[in-house]
Amino acid sequence: MLKAKALFLDRDGVINHEINYLYRREDVRWVEGIVPLCLTAQSLGYKLVVVTNQAGIARGYYTEQDFHDLMAWMRTELAARGVTLDAVYFSPYHPEGLGEYKREHPDRKPGPGMMLRAAADLDLDLGHSILVGDRCSDIGAANAAVPPLSLRLRSFM
Repeated sequence: MLKAKALFLDRDGVINHEINYLYRREDVRWVEGIVPLCLTAQSLGYKLVVVTNQAGIARGYYTEQDFHDLMAWMRTELAARGVTLDAVYFSPYHPEGLGEYKREHPDRKPGPGMMLRAAADLDLDLGHSILVGDRCSDIGAANAAVPPLSLRLRSFM
């Protein structure tokens, strides 16, 4: 049986415009073209997977519950436009964070942890998947998720 392919999407700067430490829905500004991109990917059989660093949690600017509440709202808004997110992975860790969140973690991009977990959870073929990001750490995560000699996971900034 063939494994699924995914369109991995960073959140801030790709799905919504970058606003430092976004956690309130009234601050969300959608990136133009994100809905048509997602609809096209879905029509081609790609699973839509969000992979996002959330240093604002580590720094105490908002809570994990704030993040989940915003993502639930974003999923509802996207669903109203025909877009279904198959999964959302986030990293609340940062080396300059507070308490339990103050640490390096393989989920924090450029680490590949979120993408590798998604591959296992959703039975994904990373070699035929695509990542859309807006930072070098996104590219680093894609490169770390697939060995360079067989690199087929493509990244776009």
